[in-house]
Amino acid sequence: MANWFECKVRYDKMLETGQQKKVNEPYLVDALSFTEAEARIIEEITPFISGDFTVSAVKRTRISEIFYDETGDRWFSVKYNIITIDEKTAVEKKQSVMVLVQAADFQKAIANFMEGMKGTMADFEIASVTETQIMDVYPVKLGEKAINPATQVQ
Repeated sequence: MANWFECKVRYDKMLETGQQKKVNEPYLVDALSFTEAEARIIEEITPFISGDFTVSAVKRTRISEIFYDETGDRWFSVKYNIITIDEKTAVEKKQSVMVLVQAADFQKAIANFMEGMKGTMADFEIASVTETQIMDVYPVKLGEKAINPATQVQ
């Protein structure tokens, strides 16, 4: 199971107008510890950022799964509830789960989520869908090749 960390990187970004602006952008990294997450984000973004940058924050996320879509350029957080019924008391219980969905727009995010949940046996309901500020996601690397769970053959 992936262990996702949100890493915020602060640097001077060149805007389209030619001005430089200090930005603090979040990225998602699959790592085992806070130290590894910080090292991985530095390794991943160094080729893309010219000049100085700092990792301003690293925090663990509650994301349980990521649904990739190579045509999407934005990331959406989908919170859904798994609905179960307690056999002893016959009371309905809801357990919240967070997933990250890559998509081009809101409607495509919902479609990609539903496609990813196609084989799920449990009843569920979507509680919320929100666009995140996450710039990119870096899955774990084994050797030199990154593992994309969406393309893995079982």
